[in-house]
Amino acid sequence: MDLIHWALDWVLHLNTHLEAAAQSMGPRLYLLLFAIVFCETGLVVTPFLPGDSLLFALGALAATGTAIKLPVVIVLLCLAANCGDAVNYYLGYRLGPRVFSRESSWLLNKRHLLEAQRFYERHGRKTIILARFVPIIRTFAPFVAGIGRMPFARFALFSISGGILWVVSVSLAGYYFGAIPFVKRNFEIVVLAVVVISVLPAAYHWWRSRKAPHPEHPPVQPNLTPSPSGRGQG
Repeated sequence: MDLIHWALDWVLHLNTHLEAAAQSMGPRLYLLLFAIVFCETGLVVTPFLPGDSLLFALGALAATGTAIKLPVVIVLLCLAANCGDAVNYYLGYRLGPRVFSRESSWLLNKRHLLEAQRFYERHGRKTIILARFVPIIRTFAPFVAGIGRMPFARFALFSISGGILWVVSVSLAGYYFGAIPFVKRNFEIVVLAVVVISVLPAAYHWWRSRKAPHPEHPPVQPNLTPSPSGRGQG
């Protein structure tokens, strides 16, 4: 319970904690930020780490004249996001679905893997880009790409494009909106709104997956190769 309160306090007062960390840690804060984004995108056991809210808060703090330098943040976290995706792809390529064997597991839940596969079926290869903006799916999409043996050069092209687009767009949104007086006065509410909006797609797909029947069978490998008609591949 204490851990839950601590996590909620960090989410709701992300700007305060980041500002304090910037003052106490100095340049070491950038290493911590790199580790958070790398783990969220690179390790299937850490999909709960902040992504969108962290980027938005960093942009907003950079706009207020804190020690956080937005150009450094953007370059470093683009690198972290893309390195994380590459590691996640490799883990999926080497381990496959064997680690997702239990429906009841909180972290290694087979439903997360199946949902990422259905996301691939709907959106094709551009899933690598779209998934950057969907929590949980963002963590599992590169893993599924590895399982499906998507050619790494093609994966890297979509992954790098999506990673840069995600980091730049969300952090710049925080930078420009963070300077608005209303956002400054109600930063906790705004961050909470960012969290809610970012998880709505994942919550909707989870709700649909709960209603739809799921036969008991191992996850199928997603079709990541171009079809003759080119449909569904993005």
